Amino acid sequence: MEEKNWMELLGKQALVEKVMGTNAYTEQFGLCLTREDAELLVKGRQRALAAERRVEFGESILPKLVFTFCDSAYVEQESFVSTLQRLQEIFFLYKNEMEDEITDEELLNFMKEQFETICFGDMDYLEGTCLELFAEAVRAGYRGFHADDGNGEFERFDIVKRWDRELYLAALQDLF
Repeated sequence: MEEKNWMELLGKQALVEKVMGTNAYTEQFGLCLTREDAELLVKGRQRALAAERRVEFGESILPKLVFTFCDSAYVEQESFVSTLQRLQEIFFLYKNEMEDEITDEELLNFMKEQFETICFGDMDYLEGTCLELFAEAVRAGYRGFHADDGNGEFERFDIVKRWDRELYLAALQDLF
């Protein structure tokens, strides 16, 4: 007979409820998670933590991810769960890559700012370029970021501006 860790099961159940509670806020952006979605996200959290060899103490990052990204112009109901899954994986990967030198809020703020203004919702670009450059700077000793700044503090890491054909064509039109 399989022995169950009741504390772990209760913790997962509590997290599912907490994630479900985010719907009260996210509905104003046309986004809603079902119980099955929440359970899937909690399972994904466990996989991401295991893959990165991390543990979370206290509050989970998952509800914070929901609140941070639910108002994004690049997140839609159809992709809400998969977007949150991927953001969760990216978050834990880069907490490791930055050797825990920044707070969860600082990383979330940077991720959101880049996602909206540089990546235009492209998570591959967020993960492979923006966060990689930022992690490199953090590992090299950069400490000039502020989680609550809100003034584009992280813009100095837009070292590689994303080339976007539509933006380029629009800029050309403005010249003429």
